[in-house]
Amino acid sequence: MVIRRTVRSLTVALLAILTALSLVGPASADSDRSHHATFPDRIQLPIGFQPEGIAIGRAATAYFGSLANGDIYAANLATGTGKVISKGPGTPSVGLKVDKHNRLFVAGGPAGNGRVVDVRSGRILASYQFTTGASFINDVVLTRSFAWFTDSFNAQLYGVPLGGKGLPAAAAVVTLPLRGAWVQTPGAFNANGIAVTPDRRALLVVQSNTGFLFRVDPHTGVASRVDLGTALLTDGDGLLVRGNTLYAVQNQLNQVAVIILNDSGTRGRLTSTLTSPAFDVPTTIA
Repeated sequence: MVIRRTVRSLTVALLAILTALSLVGPASADSDRSHHATFPDRIQLPIGFQPEGIAIGRAATAYFGSLANGDIYAANLATGTGKVISKGPGTPSVGLKVDKHNRLFVAGGPAGNGRVVDVRSGRILASYQFTTGASFINDVVLTRSFAWFTDSFNAQLYGVPLGGKGLPAAAAVVTLPLRGAWVQTPGAFNANGIAVTPDRRALLVVQSNTGFLFRVDPHTGVASRVDLGTALLTDGDGLLVRGNTLYAVQNQLNQVAVIILNDSGTRGRLTSTLTSPAFDVPTTIA
């Protein structure tokens, strides 16, 4: 996530996802033409919405979060139509992830919290205050056991336990300090996008200010730098792992890096970089 946002970047969150869809869709020419005929190339969001996060749930429904007031907007990717389904709390909605139970997990940015929204009713199911100090809760990823949130101002992750009936109480939230090779830079945006390694045994976290990608042990918080050769993910933002392919959005550079990872996520190779004249600080990807 970046603080700067212009009014004309109404569709910026969608641009990165559409690029990714063209890569992971059917390979044949006929099916590729069918894909582009089905999905619109951009979705217009409300004026002043200031999109940041994107998540895709059932029935090709995409969810967008507003930096302006935290509203959640749902759009049909096949038709482009949509509406606000949940009014925001007046603070930003940043990274988003949706689970199979139609629960949208929302990173709360400077509010220092995360909340869970029922996408069918728009009702807030739970809210978790991770910290009351200076923070920026930036992105979230779902694993089998936790919803993990990054904090760009503090060297720690926050984990909301999953797997039981319903959602846990606030007391169950885990704070996981980042250790090992992680070096926090004061006064800068540090931890940003988060994903799961291809073997699903560890987390991947990009450090925006250094461009380093880290593999983080979710049990100990020990971080080790992923070997990308000479490649850096400068201005790294949202991450998406599909199979062994990592898509890493680089916001201020207006591009998406495509990296092939090994199963454990300890090494990777930059294979291409995606960009578009329409990009205006792309942020997250789904």
